[in-house]
Amino acid sequence: MEIVTPIKFAHVVLRAKKYEEQISFYQLLLGARVIHGDKQATFLTYDDEHHRIAITNLPGLLPRLRAMAGVDHYAFTYEDLGGLLSTYTRMKENGQNPVWCTHHGATISIYYQDADTNVVETQVDVFGSIEETNDYINSEDFKTNPIGVDFNPDEMLQKFNAGDSWENLSKRVTDGPRHPATMPREYLGWFHWAMLQLMKKLGVNPS
Repeated sequence: MEIVTPIKFAHVVLRAKKYEEQISFYQLLLGARVIHGDKQATFLTYDDEHHRIAITNLPGLLPRLRAMAGVDHYAFTYEDLGGLLSTYTRMKENGQNPVWCTHHGATISIYYQDADTNVVETQVDVFGSIEETNDYINSEDFKTNPIGVDFNPDEMLQKFNAGDSWENLSKRVTDGPRHPATMPREYLGWFHWAMLQLMKKLGVNPS
């Protein structure tokens, strides 16, 4: 029997412990507008979809721990590096610093944490086509380091504003395999980060 695939990924629904803060965060990050909002739920969109993010206000929720199994993060793609860095500038000016900035090889990515500690990725594609991206994901460079090569967003922004080329800005220099313990604690969460530090100390590479 043929499997009928969806035509698109539509939206994410978040249970909010910090309801108003969550609404403000996604309006700031995405430039999202409220389609409907009341004391129980708010629906936001930034394009022609009726909603991309829904935030629900439910009582009795426990704080989210990053060490739990489940969704790690969700991502939003920008048209170009200018859009990604413009978002970074706006977030920083409003006190929202990223928890991780890394060049994955296929994408240049900046991660943020929302008010309830969900992690959101903002990214720009490095390659101009899906075919090129897929070729890279199957390359030796990506196999060596699928985690990423970290970068300083302020330095990248400075180079971008100075007119540095996309070729230079999008270049990734991999210096060998990367252990997951080197990922930022702010991204992993303190418990998971501590466990990975112990594994690294014992010479264990989770794979």
